[in-house]
Amino acid sequence: MPASPSTARAINDRQALRLLQHEGPLTAGQLKQLTGLSRPTVADLVERLTAAGLITVVGESGEQRRGPNARLYGIVTDRAHLAALDVRTEGVFVLVSDLVGRVLAEASVPIGGDTGTGPAVEQAVAAVERTAKEAGADRLHTVGIGAPGLIDPATGDLRDSGGLPAWHRSLAAALQERLPGARVTVENETNLAALAEQREGAARDRDTFVLLWLGHGVGAAVVLDGTLRRGASGGTGEIGFLPVPGTGSLPSATDCDGGFHSLAGAAAIGSLAAECGLPLPATIDGPGAAAVIRGAVAEAGDSGAVHPGGPLVGVTRRSGDSGTAHRGAAHPDGERPAGRFLHALADRIAIGAASVVAVLDPGCVVLGGEVGQAGGPLLAGLVEERLRRMSPLLTEVRASTLGGTAVLRGALLTARDRAQDELFAPRDRN
Repeated sequence: MPASPSTARAINDRQALRLLQHEGPLTAGQLKQLTGLSRPTVADLVERLTAAGLITVVGESGEQRRGPNARLYGIVTDRAHLAALDVRTEGVFVLVSDLVGRVLAEASVPIGGDTGTGPAVEQAVAAVERTAKEAGADRLHTVGIGAPGLIDPATGDLRDSGGLPAWHRSLAAALQERLPGARVTVENETNLAALAEQREGAARDRDTFVLLWLGHGVGAAVVLDGTLRRGASGGTGEIGFLPVPGTGSLPSATDCDGGFHSLAGAAAIGSLAAECGLPLPATIDGPGAAAVIRGAVAEAGDSGAVHPGGPLVGVTRRSGDSGTAHRGAAHPDGERPAGRFLHALADRIAIGAASVVAVLDPGCVVLGGEVGQAGGPLLAGLVEERLRRMSPLLTEVRASTLGGTAVLRGALLTARDRAQDELFAPRDRN
């Protein structure tokens, strides 16, 4: 059955808004060309969207003579303001953007581990309010929060997770109370990182991939056929609890020590670096572990594989390789400290990655987080070489291009999508 006139108008409006979102300001003629709609239909939709306050004239095209045909139309970006939060054990990062995702203000607020739940929540909420004020936002339309831990798929709430501060679970409700007009959503941080890598980072050409988050802790996010998979209890990707060889114990339901976390978490990376004789920063958290890896990569060289004694062997690349190096077999005996460290770390990461590959066969694993980004193509290539020896399933390994910023970017993308879905929703605009 053909669409009714009102439905057709709504669909055309939504298409035009999406084009203006992705392509930037356009003339009516450019909208006609990109949508394939007739000139009168485009003229009608421009009039409707302008009357609805969703688009406005933002300039004139240099390719056109002055007049109606030269007018450039763009989305009214201050129609709604958005906030994104990256909630961590030690604090919170906040940014506020306009409707198209342009960042207007941002802040970082440390929250000490001995801070009580009430004061910690107040510090975080106050940071959001200050950042919104700095951005010139009278109100926030949507707030996206990325946090560690499990998200209950039935309620969307952050579940009680051992080892995480209690204020994490109270933050969303407090924001909703202080910002009554805002729509507040919470998502697992690793899932948001995967969304950001797929939209803006290392997995832009992939509908199916696994993000292996390597930072203060470890986690994974699974994207299959373009859809993020959360699992029955919201726990897909809790790879830190994966029982693995080499840890000396087993994880429990409330403690991931003894699981993959004990091989590839920040503390484990620090211990491995010390064993290899590498200098350590004062604090071994996600950024601290990343600093160790950047130093090792710089010492080993970023143009080829690590070879015993220090010389680097050649690197060959395939067309469309996205920077992942294909290297010869590893020979860890007798290497310099940086080489021993990188080979041993690749061994550890490959153990967790191989388990995921054997079950899901994603074809691509992105090493995310601060650690994955710091290791770059060199560490990704070493992990890929090990996977080729451990698994019959061909798997490309890529380094994150967003690193630790991926969670905040994912939270912003989620907030932007939700706000635009509501404001751009198909409706009859007479």
